[in-house]
Amino acid sequence: MRTIFEKSNNTDGISVTDAVTDIDYIDEKYLRENPVGLPQIGELEVMRHYKELSDRNFCIEKGFYPLGSCTMKYNPKVNELLASLEGFTALHPLANDDASQGALKLMYNLQAALTKITGMDAVTLQPAAGAHGELTGMMIIKKYFETKGENRKKVLIPDSAHGTNPASAHMCGFEIVQVNSDSKGQVDIEHLKSLLDKDVAAIMMTNPNTLGLFEEKVLEISKLMHDNGSLLYYDGANFNAIMGHTNPKLMGFDVVHINLHKTFATPHGGGGPGAGPVCVVEKLKEFLPVPVVSFDGKKYFRNYDLKHSIGSVKSFFGNFGVLVRAYAYILMMGNNLKEATENAVLNANYIKEKLKPYYDLPYDVPCMHEFVLTGERQKEKGVSTLNIAKRLMDGNAHPPTVYFPLIVHEAIMIEPTESETKAKLDEFIDTMIQIAKEVDENPEKVLSAPHSTPVKRVDETLAARHPDLTFKE
Repeated sequence: MRTIFEKSNNTDGISVTDAVTDIDYIDEKYLRENPVGLPQIGELEVMRHYKELSDRNFCIEKGFYPLGSCTMKYNPKVNELLASLEGFTALHPLANDDASQGALKLMYNLQAALTKITGMDAVTLQPAAGAHGELTGMMIIKKYFETKGENRKKVLIPDSAHGTNPASAHMCGFEIVQVNSDSKGQVDIEHLKSLLDKDVAAIMMTNPNTLGLFEEKVLEISKLMHDNGSLLYYDGANFNAIMGHTNPKLMGFDVVHINLHKTFATPHGGGGPGAGPVCVVEKLKEFLPVPVVSFDGKKYFRNYDLKHSIGSVKSFFGNFGVLVRAYAYILMMGNNLKEATENAVLNANYIKEKLKPYYDLPYDVPCMHEFVLTGERQKEKGVSTLNIAKRLMDGNAHPPTVYFPLIVHEAIMIEPTESETKAKLDEFIDTMIQIAKEVDENPEKVLSAPHSTPVKRVDETLAARHPDLTFKE
């Protein structure tokens, strides 16, 4: 409650008797009957409390994140500094083009960079995440066939695909048809051929795939699809394994989404923010969401003049702060983007070779940026992959993706990225070897893990099915 003093006729200028309070202006039905009950503590105690909570949270600055298929690389802090510049943060999203030239120029240049990196011809920056980019890409494909007068209903998806692929295609009304993997963990060409007919609109592929394996027959797949009048969609989740060395256009893809929050080092996790720009070949650029950023030689402007646009897919212009960070990262790295890929691939192969004597390796071939082990050997001894992941938390490492892809039983997917030093990789390798030995010598230590985390072992099934969200004092 504030006290407001009004002037009086007294010579001292202020009279307490003339004081009024906020309550005099607030309807009684909005007034609290009892005190709020806030803790009476100082600012220092509050700061210490929240600092302690933050220290309990695991983050990339605290330890290793080998989170396969999710590329949790380090985000340079200079990107954060640039994204926080007042010229960007204070720009109102409804500002007109004349008042937004700096932001529009940045987006225009980012569009140009992404088309060059992917080899494609046009791009939209609107989608807010990878899955949103997938949905946008499938909407473009759907409308493309509609304008051709073709009602194609099927989308082919490999059995190793990310789960968002079938979800995105299904949301666009497509029927999902699964393509099997062959003995090498790649698309089974013969099975693909048996599925092709004039009802197939597209195939959605990740290359390298979720096993960390490059699809050796991608050009053959591309020819088969295009000969059938179908399109190819590239899931860019694993783009960190190829940038600078090849691109989706060279592989024959027509649409590709890029996860800026994976490949181009912007904040990731916790539900966002993210960004999933979609790049397309020339014949599909008129189908992109509007607006796209264009330049008429004098000024940058939001261009709504696309003949077959699917319309806007995100309010205003996507997550602009993420775009700033990605552009800063691309400018900073330059040709070193290629080196980042090389280091990511090298790191993954290094860990794979060190761990394969201790864990089963379903595909013992050179991998790309990630690889998949299986904990079947440990499972036979009563210790599951989930137990291994929990024990890993005691080794100052975030658990990797487990039980995915589904075609590998007891899967452990490991992706080190290019950010980590050899010393950190060796530390992770030593921890994984130690866990494998514990399974043989002291399995209870693994089965009861984690031991060193703020929250110990929890029942995931109970938490998922019966979450307790009630507030407890």
